[in-house]
This record gives sequence, structure tokens and C-alpha cells, in this order.
Amino acid sequence: MARHPVPAATLLGSPDDVEAQFYEALQRGDIDKLMAVWADDDEVVCVHPGGGRAIGPVAIRATFEAVFVNGGVPVSPEQVHRLQHMGTAVHHLAERIDVVNPQGRQTAWVLATNVYVKTAQGWRLAAHHASPGAAKAPPVLGADRPGTAPGTTLH
Repeated sequence: MARHPVPAATLLGSPDDVEAQFYEALQRGDIDKLMAVWADDDEVVCVHPGGGRAIGPVAIRATFEAVFVNGGVPVSPEQVHRLQHMGTAVHHLAERIDVVNPQGRQTAWVLATNVYVKTAQGWRLAAHHASPGAAKAPPVLGADRPGTAPGTTLH
């Protein structure tokens, strides 16, 4: 595990703290704040919607620098489902992306999974995986969710 210098970050006390800082950095287009939430590990990984895997902090930084060329991303995390055990937390959520273009205000939805690990520096992001977007909010399916039905399973 190689160490990479990252900007000073506050001690992040929970996965929710990391998630809040991650999405704030995305909204502001703040590459240094965004990179500060990642674990200091060569094996961190990020998949952007419809993109390939960026493995390691250098590759992840490069992909986000390209995303931020036109400024921040108007994204908001919603429908967060949390799973936490010992030193690992997994958040699955819907990212709402609101944009204004010549056709007016439009909203796209992306399903994302964020994996957090507890380190000596506090909780840090180890993996972010986002699926291609959709025009409608994704349904929440499950036997424990009244009014929902199983979806089509791809695998």
C-alpha cells in the first residue's frame, strides 16, 4: 500500500461526514476537497457513469479534473441506504443531477455505491461506483418496502 500526499482534511467522524464532504466538493468543483475524502491507498477505485475504472488517487484525480472543467456538478444524494459493519460502510443511493439548458430545467438520476473504510485519519472513501443515468427517480424495491414489486434481474 503506497502513500500519496493528500490535502489536509478534517478528522471525519462518520461515513455520513465523508459523504457530505464528497458531494459538497462535487457541487463546488473543489478538487482538493474531493481528493481529501479518499483513503490513502493505491487500490481506491472510481467508476463514473458509463465510464471505465479509475484505480488509484492519480487516476481518480485526473478523471475529476476532467469532470470539473466546466465547474461543479449540480448533484444531490438522495434515497441513501446504509450498511455498516465494523470498519466498513457501504452507502447505496440515488444521485439527483439538476441542470438548466435551452430546454429548461432537467433532472437526471444516477444510482451510486460509495464504500467507506475506517482509517487512522477517520473514515475515508475507498470506492465510488456510479451507473449511467435515467430520466426518472429510481424505484426502491424490496419485500420490506410496501407497494413495491421485484424488478427485472440482470444478474
